[in-house]
Amino acid sequence: MSVLFYRRPDYVAKLPGPMNLSQCQIYVDRTQKHRKAIPAELSFENVVQNRALPPCTLQDFMDYLVYVSHDAENLQFWIWLQRYTAKFYALPPSEQALSPPYSAPEVIQSTGNEVSQPPRTTEKPRFGVSEYEVNFDQQEPPMTPAGAMSPQFDKQSFLSGIATTNRSVFDSVEDANAQAGLKWQSFTIQPFRAEINRVISHYIAPNSPRELNLSHKTRSAVLHALQHTTHPSAFALVHDIVEGTLRGQSHPNFIRWSICNGNKPRVLFVRNSGIAHIVTAVILAIFLICSAASRWWRLWCFPLLFVGFDIGIAAYKGLCVIIHTGHSRALRPWEQYGDGASLNSFDNHDEDEEATVGSSTDEVYSMSTPRKDAGKTTSRGISMDTFGTSNAFDHELWVDKYKKKPLLRRIFTKTVWIQNETVRLLQDRIVMQSHVLAALVTVPLTTLIVALPQTGVL
Repeated sequence: MSVLFYRRPDYVAKLPGPMNLSQCQIYVDRTQKHRKAIPAELSFENVVQNRALPPCTLQDFMDYLVYVSHDAENLQFWIWLQRYTAKFYALPPSEQALSPPYSAPEVIQSTGNEVSQPPRTTEKPRFGVSEYEVNFDQQEPPMTPAGAMSPQFDKQSFLSGIATTNRSVFDSVEDANAQAGLKWQSFTIQPFRAEINRVISHYIAPNSPRELNLSHKTRSAVLHALQHTTHPSAFALVHDIVEGTLRGQSHPNFIRWSICNGNKPRVLFVRNSGIAHIVTAVILAIFLICSAASRWWRLWCFPLLFVGFDIGIAAYKGLCVIIHTGHSRALRPWEQYGDGASLNSFDNHDEDEEATVGSSTDEVYSMSTPRKDAGKTTSRGISMDTFGTSNAFDHELWVDKYKKKPLLRRIFTKTVWIQNETVRLLQDRIVMQSHVLAALVTVPLTTLIVALPQTGVL
């Protein structure tokens, strides 16, 4: 990998409309020519298997999908399917035989025109955001009432409400099957049928909390397969679409975003500082040329020009040279406040309450305890849960706190050391490029400034 000619992965924009296999192939084709931009240590496999260090861990990937690109449901579903596949093949052969592998009939495999997506009553918006931080002006609306999102919610009422969840899941599955034109009931004797129904109500059914961006034809084909069997092969089509999107679009954008060490305010500040240095050098050069001072005084323009071009080029690629000297990065907005509460988070002493609702409670709503880091409690791990509310985050406490944070404190926010050696190496190469390019531009300009004759106007 060349030092002077290294480039970050190009940003891969989302394609309009529901996803299908042909669109996923477009993603893959776009990223093939930039494979060298992502080292093997930061490959998709290493990230999703949590073998990479921060800022490229699986949780960092999930945070990016939740707070920046707003399509975390793809990774949440993909993780569940990997675990479900392993769990299914761990069953005794007698139970596996109840759910044979799915083979699509000819009518499903037909190559007719794609059926258009039926209109939805509540379309979930997707907004473009900066690659440095979240956009607070354009967010998904909360999918649950505002009162339910309060950190001081009634836990007992929430637990009692789980008793009606199975009925809600059943109704959601029935509505999805009806829209797909499927009239008969699925086989309830098959293993994990209840879990499959919950997956349908959370990811497959229209207007579900974490609805995957599937076309009507793809959704109907998957629902048809799941009526026949709970075998993992029933998800083959949606698996290919989701994994293709993750590999071809989400992962390259995540690596590009992770290489940046500054947030948006910091990068804009450094970029404007570079422009200010260049403008100051030009004004100084004009003043010295028009004065009677010795031409060698014009050499003072060199450090101004070099610093301006150096930090400006690095900031254009998302790096702050000052932060880079310590191989650190600015904390993300959601990392700066660790005291957030979540609807799905409980205290450690509440584990015994699971017995009141049965051993499958964690399959209805994952009630994992919050992670604790440096004495602070954070709910960031909730996004790793398979079942739960939507991925809207405007109810989290850090949102309002960050909005009220002064601009100066956003620019000079706290930093944390980058543990991933590969990310540090890529940043070193980008900064080295900025040094070389700045020198290549500054030396000829300074030579020209010194060579110009004096005018003696001033």
